[in-house]
Amino acid sequence: MLIDAPLPAGYRFRQLTADDHQAVLEIDAWAFPSSGSLEDAARSASPLTWERAVGIEADGSDDGTLVGHHASYPFSRFPVPGGELPTAGLTWVGVHPQHRRRGLLTAMIDLHLARCRERGEALSALFAAEYPIYGRFGYGRAASDVRVTLRRGAALRDVPGAAEHTVRVEHASRERHGDLVAGVHRAAGAAPGGLPGVNRPGWATRETEALRTAYWNDNPAFRRGLESRRIVVVERGGEPRGYATFRRKLDWTHTGTEGTAHVGEVVALDAAAARALWGVLLDLDLMTETRPFLLAPDDVLTQLLVDPRAAGPQLVDNVWVRVVDVPTALAGRRYAADVDVVLGVRDAHLPDNAGAWRVRASAFGEASCERTDAAPDLELDVRELGAAYLGGVSLAALATAGLVTERAPGALAPASAAFGWPVAPVCSWVF
Repeated sequence: MLIDAPLPAGYRFRQLTADDHQAVLEIDAWAFPSSGSLEDAARSASPLTWERAVGIEADGSDDGTLVGHHASYPFSRFPVPGGELPTAGLTWVGVHPQHRRRGLLTAMIDLHLARCRERGEALSALFAAEYPIYGRFGYGRAASDVRVTLRRGAALRDVPGAAEHTVRVEHASRERHGDLVAGVHRAAGAAPGGLPGVNRPGWATRETEALRTAYWNDNPAFRRGLESRRIVVVERGGEPRGYATFRRKLDWTHTGTEGTAHVGEVVALDAAAARALWGVLLDLDLMTETRPFLLAPDDVLTQLLVDPRAAGPQLVDNVWVRVVDVPTALAGRRYAADVDVVLGVRDAHLPDNAGAWRVRASAFGEASCERTDAAPDLELDVRELGAAYLGGVSLAALATAGLVTERAPGALAPASAAFGWPVAPVCSWVF
């Protein structure tokens, strides 16, 4: 089915279906080169929600060949500070190399944002394949994650209650672990570290059946030389309190073995469970190092390591956020301090967002956001609004770079404090 939306001359949008799975894999391989074969990729279930997947065809192509495509995941409960909002997880965005620099990406983003508006999704979120691309469309880097490399036996501080956990180390399977992983993951995002009333912004769950199926798929063609997925489960009193997925790789050298444990998600409901998990992950036989993935900058591990410097921590951009509906988005989150501020917002792609908006809220209470004729206290582009939205990037930090302008003296500091959040935003998986 063709979609009536603007595109450069010679191109047309087409609604995709499950029958386009092979065509999507082919254009994706052009956009993101891979050593894997299309046949191997086709044996894995697609994570896409097909009614949200759109392709681009070139004139003269009637065989289903695509020159570009994009899709989005329906996050009906995307965590924002103190709440959840319907959000579109933009994904699988690609253009064939022969058709670059012709405005196809801009057309796809415009269509995506228009559809977000139609569906009532106040936000769009993504992981950026290249850092410079999405800022020009109003997306801001809203979260970071920390990457570390841990030597076997890295010293950890003790946590009371950690030794009271029982441990299971098993082959990971959806049949055995699917409900456990989903339940612990959601509970950890709702109250990270057991903190009541403080959620983890950005902590998206795999809401659709397609996403859950794709997560548990373990196609050998995509293991990159690693073993099949394993899982550590820690329980206390028979109740699951945390899990970690991992894959090992072992190399033999003339001096012995060199092993690396590549860790996927590490999710724990409190510090004791986290300490029990890391105690296992840092003492796997034959492994010389452990490399976790997508840890929050304030993850409990950063506090438990006796020598965090030795882990060589590096910050990497995590989730990017685009505010699609300013009043709904700003009223739909909570604020860490009392706030009454007028924001002057610029938005080149969605003019309805532009203008002055008065945000009022009490600390951790309900908020309101209404258009106003009052002069702005702070001025910023929608990109910077997206960067600050999850509470991981401060308005004050953006102002020091000249990206937020204080028009009313004294307005910046309290607004910056209010837009913050007690825990850092992060997403534990790439979508």
